[in-house]
Amino acid sequence: MKVTVDGAELVARPGDTLASALVRAGRRVLSQGIYTGRPRGLVAAGAEESNIFVQVLSGTGEPMVRATEIEAYDGLRVRTLAGKGLLPAEPDDARYDKTFAHTDVLVVGAGPAGLAAALAAGESGARVLLVDDQPRPGGRLLASRSTVDGLPAVEYVESVRTRLAACPEVTVLNRTTVAGYYDHNYLVAVERRTDHLADPPAAMARHRLWNIRAGQVVLATGAHERSIAFPDNDRPGVMLAASASAYAWRYGCLPGRRAVVFGAHDGSLAAAIDLADAGMEVVAVLDVRDAVGPELAAALAARGIPVHPATPVLGTLADPDGVLRAVLTSAGDTVDADLLAVSGGWNPAVELFSQSGGRTAWSDAAAGFLPDQPAQRTFCAGALTGAVDVAEALATGASAGAAATRATGHEVSEVQPPVVTGSARHQEPPAAYFFVDSAADDRVFIDMQRDATLHDVRRAVGAGLTSIEHIKRYTTIGTAADQGRGSGVLAVGVLAQLSGRSMAELGTTTYRPPYTPISFALLAGRDRGRLADPERVTAIHDWHVEHGAVFEDVGQWKRPRFFPRAEESMNDAVRRECAAARSGVAMMDASTLGTIELQGADVGVLLDRLYTNVFSTLAMGRVRYGVMCGVDGMVLDDGTTARLSEDRWLMSTTTGNAAKVLEWLEEWRQTEWPNLDVRCSSATDQWSTVALVGPRSREVLAGVAPALDCTVEAFPFMA
Repeated sequence: MKVTVDGAELVARPGDTLASALVRAGRRVLSQGIYTGRPRGLVAAGAEESNIFVQVLSGTGEPMVRATEIEAYDGLRVRTLAGKGLLPAEPDDARYDKTFAHTDVLVVGAGPAGLAAALAAGESGARVLLVDDQPRPGGRLLASRSTVDGLPAVEYVESVRTRLAACPEVTVLNRTTVAGYYDHNYLVAVERRTDHLADPPAAMARHRLWNIRAGQVVLATGAHERSIAFPDNDRPGVMLAASASAYAWRYGCLPGRRAVVFGAHDGSLAAAIDLADAGMEVVAVLDVRDAVGPELAAALAARGIPVHPATPVLGTLADPDGVLRAVLTSAGDTVDADLLAVSGGWNPAVELFSQSGGRTAWSDAAAGFLPDQPAQRTFCAGALTGAVDVAEALATGASAGAAATRATGHEVSEVQPPVVTGSARHQEPPAAYFFVDSAADDRVFIDMQRDATLHDVRRAVGAGLTSIEHIKRYTTIGTAADQGRGSGVLAVGVLAQLSGRSMAELGTTTYRPPYTPISFALLAGRDRGRLADPERVTAIHDWHVEHGAVFEDVGQWKRPRFFPRAEESMNDAVRRECAAARSGVAMMDASTLGTIELQGADVGVLLDRLYTNVFSTLAMGRVRYGVMCGVDGMVLDDGTTARLSEDRWLMSTTTGNAAKVLEWLEEWRQTEWPNLDVRCSSATDQWSTVALVGPRSREVLAGVAPALDCTVEAFPFMA
């Protein structure tokens, strides 16, 4: 496949993202800091990416999307951004729609934990909806070299897909992101249906908005890899360690040739093994901890890779293009490298859990904020709970899926978690290590998308700010398009160290929906153009159209304004129509006026209290005009009311106030005078009304209703 980036053609392979195609092509410098102008490159392989956003020019187009979240297709055209994209000038002709779903168990995330949860729930017979933002389920299993139940990880994923497909009540939505978690287990998800297609079917909606009500929710949203801040940590070539491994093993492309790995947990050592086994030269592993996992250290030693405990990175050096060429260590070494793979730990993706009202708590064991107290019918599993090992993720997922299913009333047999082999075990606890202090704090970047640095946080603390919410607003850290996925917890860690307070005391910033942007086009769905607002028409609307009426919008009604003839202007047409009304006869379709039918013995009493004049004395067959005022004495509405029989009345209102007047009647009838025998119902759509005026109007009425005596004596005014 061929894709075009900034006018240059690249070759992409099936399954590539735009980011992996760029890595394969050796493109290092792809953007620049919006304020500093410093060169920037890819730092991640997924949602943590904070540097490289592009504007999609092909197809429908999109102003600003992460390069890591765009599926490559033949003919894809993009331009890289340093800042915001531009809204396209052309109209968006794509279709958007929405749908509603009710399910016993909703599973969010189809990594190892989500798959295990969905399988436990689906094979019990419960109605299950599995939602995942990736093109195919599996999550990190797609880049894993472990075996699960004797199968390679990727083949195990396919076996689970087959089993889920055999469950009649299981629905799997790929390319679908849950963007909001609201009260009463109501969640909103965005399905991207055609963005990956070079030539999407014209009849298929581009995006679909899912409104989901779930009996129980299993959150298996995973975790975002956290970086470590140090001087010049923004150079192209500095990348998150697990992302570098994913590029190598999931996409088959190496993000460098000679690597240094720098971390604060055993996962960074596992990434170093993955990179070495993929063919990259790993020259050193630097770890901030005094001790590392012995099994992983032995595996690295067997590959000839030295591990340096208690040795942080102090800075980097760049070539003339600004790309990484060497790493400076606290041991005084300068190590030549074109890749620095960094991992400070994992930030569980608690955004949806927090949106649901759940509380999070800092865990020293996981070196991250974990779900603590759920506020709704929510279960958590996998890396979201700190279970970063594949085996632990599968076990917690199966357990959560079974528990959620039992809570719906379905029986679940005992679930045996799969057996995992070949996966690195995390033996030593992670370190809560966030940054390397330096006098060059204006080059220690905390939020690269905002070009916000350690210097900015230090200045905020010096100004007396103590809350992470205030720090966020003062420094703008976490306010860019990534909404703090990569910088939020990192900023909390920096603030904790600078202020001498604990992570538990500081907490996190508030996570608000939507988790990912939702376009206005999707919110509108098909309700745009003529469907943007309901169009109400009268029973004789087609006659008006046939006779050339010019319509005006009154409320939601299409009401004829005038009927021009030939080249007649509006003024000429109105003069002609007025002359006809004064000298002959004219009629107007007044069906748009509100009509309310009232029944009961006390209707007259109610109207006496709500109108400014008396209605209870109105004789049957007669009509009376009235003015209705609000509690402030101002006019609320006016109209006429006819008494059809002893206990049946027909009220007319202005076109725009029909619903308001009915609500006004019901408010007083139900709350102040419930003892009155009155019933009110809207009848606007059930009656057609034609106003007939002019000196010859009685002749016309007599012709339409020959049996009706239309003389003045028999049919007087307001009768």
